[in-house]
Amino acid sequence: MLTPTRIGQHDLTRDELKMDKRGCKRIGPCGFGQKAIYLNSFFIDRRFYVTWEDVSRIYKRVAMSKGGYSGRGIFSSMAYLVVEMKGGSVKQCNFKFEDQVDQFIDMVQKSHPEIPIHSEAAEKKLEEARREEEARYIKNLSEEAKESIARLEEAKEYLEKNPEIGRTLTYAAKQKRSVDGIRKSNLLAALCIAGLGAGAIILGIYNIILGNRSWASYAVLFGFAFIFSTAAAGILPTMHHNRRSVQKDWEEAVRLARDYIRKYRVRTVGNGGRKSSQTYSAPGDFPLPAQYAHPVVIDRMIRVIREGKAKDIEGAYQIMSKELKALDHTKQVTQKEYDEIVAIKPMFIVMDYQ
Repeated sequence: MLTPTRIGQHDLTRDELKMDKRGCKRIGPCGFGQKAIYLNSFFIDRRFYVTWEDVSRIYKRVAMSKGGYSGRGIFSSMAYLVVEMKGGSVKQCNFKFEDQVDQFIDMVQKSHPEIPIHSEAAEKKLEEARREEEARYIKNLSEEAKESIARLEEAKEYLEKNPEIGRTLTYAAKQKRSVDGIRKSNLLAALCIAGLGAGAIILGIYNIILGNRSWASYAVLFGFAFIFSTAAAGILPTMHHNRRSVQKDWEEAVRLARDYIRKYRVRTVGNGGRKSSQTYSAPGDFPLPAQYAHPVVIDRMIRVIREGKAKDIEGAYQIMSKELKALDHTKQVTQKEYDEIVAIKPMFIVMDYQ
């Protein structure tokens, strides 16, 4: 029962499978091994395996809630890891946390760059979006704009040396956004349901002890069902999922980012963005506040300058922030922009774009 079932064309020997699964990196319900990836069933983690030579494509699919970007409701989505195999079959795995899917795909991209990480339809749309984006770029940028882009690219390069900074900010902001977005009415309703469930369990157990088992066992079962359903909804506070805890995690993520960018040194000077070995800035002269120290934020600022909407870093930041704030569930975006929004918009929401 504990041995994963093959769903591709190629087998691993029992010893190979045992060693590979034992050494695989567990990411959510799936596993990343040297010889295979391990995929979950609906109830059991790492229930199936597919050898790397059978994998033709791996990508993310997301179902988004209506209130995702509106500032109302819970920032929620259902993320799936989709694995297409060379035989034509497809396996879709649901994840509780979307950042785990991103982490899995990042590992695929680094370890197996030959495997596409977008669906065929998404690749076509991404290419079309890239051409449309480049068509909006200004051909003859000013020297000030070129220098601003060079500084932003250098800051992005510095952040990419420690990608955990951006991932931690994104995760902490999503958790805080989720808890802060819970309405009091929803919380009270969940507490009432959980209370009824606890009451049903106590009443059922009491009647079982007295010998009235005809309906008492059903009361216990329904009581547990009510409690588990409210717990799965993520509305009730827990030891690690409450306002105080998520606020502390967010403050710690910002502190780590602040400590990291404090060590930043700028080495890009004038002349149209050409680089020099001369350090001309003070320590910590980073072009973004610590709470927004994410490579995607810088990418969007660079895009603003290349489109001619701003010439300097401050202007690019202001325009980028306004455009991000205007995006909500009524807007249609490309897959690339969706991924960007999911990564950085929670940070801006929890900071009220300050």
